[in-house]
Amino acid sequence: MNESKGFLLLDFFNMGGIFMWPLLVFSIATVSLALERIVYLLSHDLRITKLNAVVMRYVRNKDINGVKVYLSKMTRRSMGARILLALFKHAGQSEHFMEKAAETEAKNCINDLENGFDFLTALGSLSPLTGFLGTVSGMIGAFKSIAEAAEVNAQIVANGIYEALITTVFGLIIAIVAMVANSLLTHAVDNFAADAEKSCSEVILELASSAH
Repeated sequence: MNESKGFLLLDFFNMGGIFMWPLLVFSIATVSLALERIVYLLSHDLRITKLNAVVMRYVRNKDINGVKVYLSKMTRRSMGARILLALFKHAGQSEHFMEKAAETEAKNCINDLENGFDFLTALGSLSPLTGFLGTVSGMIGAFKSIAEAAEVNAQIVANGIYEALITTVFGLIIAIVAMVANSLLTHAVDNFAADAEKSCSEVILELASSAH
């Protein structure tokens, strides 16, 4: 049974024609990028609510050095800790200066998180276009066979139609996977960015009120 399925998949690939090769490359790149980004996001804690609660306790106790030490121990895995540490490094300065420091570090974190997203977007666009190109190629082959045949029957145009349909399907499948992965990953990063902005605002307000 397994050998038969393997043969059928290879058979479909061969019937898809030359455009199946770039689609194969696109499919491998899409899955690899999506998995790499998922692993990266999971290995870098994007939760900031609990972290913010601990930080606020330090701030209310006016233990700025303590919170710096606490955050510095977490910067390797926690993106939120990186942003808040950048803010506390400028504690005691103006609110605007603290905001800019946190904003700069947040942009660096988001750039790290979104690395590769553009490639997923590009693959989501290129895959169906490549599939449609295979469709056009297949239909050209089908009409060429019709033009050269003395008698037209379904078998003459079958190979061209196979190529047209298979490349379209594979191209659309790859595009769907790339777009879904990109949407889910982007949503996770956007939520983190919103939570980080809210957390920084709360910390800055607390620092300002404790200074008076």
